[in-house]
Amino acid sequence: MSNTTTTYLSIADNLARYQKLEAGQPSVKTATAYYKANISKVKTIGEFVDNYRLLSYALQAYGLGDQISNTALIKEVLEQGTSNPHALANTLPNANWKTFASAFNFSASGAGAPSSAASVSATTDDYNEQQLEADQGQSDPGVELALYFARVAPTVTNGYGILANKNLLEVVQTIFGLAPTASASQIDEEAKQISKLVPVQELQDPTKLKSLVERFTAAYDAKYGLSSTSSLTVDSGNTQSNVSAASSILAEVVSANSSALAVESSYSPLISPSLLAGLALGG
Repeated sequence: MSNTTTTYLSIADNLARYQKLEAGQPSVKTATAYYKANISKVKTIGEFVDNYRLLSYALQAYGLGDQISNTALIKEVLEQGTSNPHALANTLPNANWKTFASAFNFSASGAGAPSSAASVSATTDDYNEQQLEADQGQSDPGVELALYFARVAPTVTNGYGILANKNLLEVVQTIFGLAPTASASQIDEEAKQISKLVPVQELQDPTKLKSLVERFTAAYDAKYGLSSTSSLTVDSGNTQSNVSAASSILAEVVSANSSALAVESSYSPLISPSLLAGLALGG
């Protein structure tokens, strides 16, 4: 009987085949076909946000699927863009919002336009990968976390980047048996500890990264094996978890002149996610 480690290795060693199989799933195939056929018809942010199917697909591709109801916030993010360091996309937690805003810059032309071949390919590839991870998580959250870590961890620049990401943090805590941080006052020490345990350069080395993921799956199997009744939870961004208060969030954004704030309601951080994001970006 397979466990987290054997399932993850099977997928990781045959990733292209699994990605192709995922792309052929009826629901994925239909959603992707609609996106490809219609994204070129959209010329403005308003048209994009008003098209539920396109917006949902795009948000899920960039790990923001749980924000589908936050249309006011999404419009504000897209309208402000990313060129200004104080733009909303640059102050929200982690890198997803910034990447999303860059990908859907409707004032861009050529290769930078959302309907360009390069942009469509990047979005559909990311959507397919997100769906592959989510589908695996239905039967084994450990596999989903392992795939997520292998994909996202190389983009992290320091320990704060891991602390700001619930999934990455859970993987590291599982590998090294770390207890959750008790208070915000410990954040700097936690970041230093994580940077020592998981040096950034190792996350960018494919061989060392794979070894680290395998350590996670082994630790996950040991703690949450077949006989266990519990497991880790995955913040995939593809479920509509508690995402109320879009209007109040936006009001706070406007009143604070686009200051950093916590919008990922599925994660209750130890310190403001936007502050963590700033620390992470600060290198």
